[in-house]
Amino acid sequence: MDPDMEDKTLELMCSLPRSVWLGCSSVAESLCALRCLQSLPASRTAHNQLGNSSVSGLRKRPSQGSFDKEKDLCIQLFEQWCETDQLEFVEHLISRMCHYQHGHINSYLKPMLQRDFITALPARGLDHIAESILSFLDARSLCSAEQVCREWQRVVSDGMLWKKLIERMVRTDALWKGLSERHQWEKYLFKNRTNEVPPNSYYHSLYPKIIQDIETIEANWRCGRHNLQRIQCRSENSKGVYCLQYDEHKIISGLRDNSIKIWDKQSLECLKVLTGHTGSVLCLQYDERVIVTGSSDSTVRVWDVSSGEVLNTLIHHNEAVLHLRFCNGLMVTCSKDRSIAVWDMASASDISLRRVLVGHRAAVNVVDFDDKYIVSASGDRTIKVWSTGTCEFVRTFNGHKRGIACLQYRDRLVVSGSSDNTIRLWDIECGACLRVLEGHEELVRCIRFDNKRIVSGAYDGKIKEHSGRVFRLQFDEFQIISSSHDDTILIWDFLNVSSNGQPEGRSPSRSYTYVSR
Repeated sequence: MDPDMEDKTLELMCSLPRSVWLGCSSVAESLCALRCLQSLPASRTAHNQLGNSSVSGLRKRPSQGSFDKEKDLCIQLFEQWCETDQLEFVEHLISRMCHYQHGHINSYLKPMLQRDFITALPARGLDHIAESILSFLDARSLCSAEQVCREWQRVVSDGMLWKKLIERMVRTDALWKGLSERHQWEKYLFKNRTNEVPPNSYYHSLYPKIIQDIETIEANWRCGRHNLQRIQCRSENSKGVYCLQYDEHKIISGLRDNSIKIWDKQSLECLKVLTGHTGSVLCLQYDERVIVTGSSDSTVRVWDVSSGEVLNTLIHHNEAVLHLRFCNGLMVTCSKDRSIAVWDMASASDISLRRVLVGHRAAVNVVDFDDKYIVSASGDRTIKVWSTGTCEFVRTFNGHKRGIACLQYRDRLVVSGSSDNTIRLWDIECGACLRVLEGHEELVRCIRFDNKRIVSGAYDGKIKEHSGRVFRLQFDEFQIISSSHDDTILIWDFLNVSSNGQPEGRSPSRSYTYVSR
């Protein structure tokens, strides 16, 4: 900008009355008018600074006609400059203002600098970006977004954002996934826009119903409200159900009478009986292809899950096989003979022994493992940790005062139950005992946990409806299924509870809660 031109412009602006800025209708006008304050006598400036917001000390605008002419002239001069010169001039002008003037200008500029990007993006054909931004909101924020204006509500509706929120919860939360399957609304999820997909309003109204269902289930767990179903196993020779596993369609149980029974989970009818072991079936696990069982006859058998045919028999342990686990081509078995066997499972018929782990001084009652560690617990009161990759010994946990009967390992947490009637929580990386839980009156025989709760069964008959020792249990967000010495399998349903259900306080088990950090 030409220095002479700038000086002349400033001189003209400084000749304006002090009150000119009060009537300005644009940023350019107010900036030009405010500049004139610097030209007033010091005494008057000081008076204004003392009064700050006092308007009484300001001179009145001379006449509207004179002001309009002066204003138009200032604007004409300002508009003749390029953007760079305009910015330089405004910066120079603002630098001469007082604090109060800065505050006024800031209040004027603030709303001008705000942008409603959710409204602006669709106007430029970028609806998908606006939808993507709002799709990260939680339910409460999404409700608020719908109330901002009609355009925001349209973006939420057209983008099916309530549907996407529910889909995100179903993908990441097992409780949501289970509810979607049981209440049949999963068929409306994870589909592109078709005539079969309801409008966004359906998902908006569905969301609070899901939340209400979740709150009801949690309340049922806390208060012990449940619907109880019973399977009478009717063992022929000797009674007792030692082990079980279930899914949505079936329950597979291992019995003391040497058999494996498969039950329909809906009708509770026995679908199939597998025979072949010559001793009690003490442990089992199955996947979509095979059932693997361990027995007091010292063998491990592999069965076809569909036909029930025996595919393989492993003879290695010298005494009863007490527990087993398999996953991703690896199987670990443990025995009353104090040893742990690690097996490579290429297929059901191709299973080879990789390594035998020794170190316990009594029967090894339970094993669990992941890609990093194998964990074993024994009647010798210790828990031992081994490397999954190398099968080398890592560390020993000491703390239980009597033998350990059950254990589960997940992430960094190991939970164990013992004949000292306690449950202990351990950090697998350092071996520290994090917590001791007391409550059972006899040996804690079985234990399972998730990220919300620990469920345990013991020889004191808890879970209470059993009349004998509880041998095994499994649970998910909606139910517990347990087996006992009394030859029954019980299903504790916390989802489908009748309105006149059991009274509060009637809990199926002594339960504990541990929330991992």
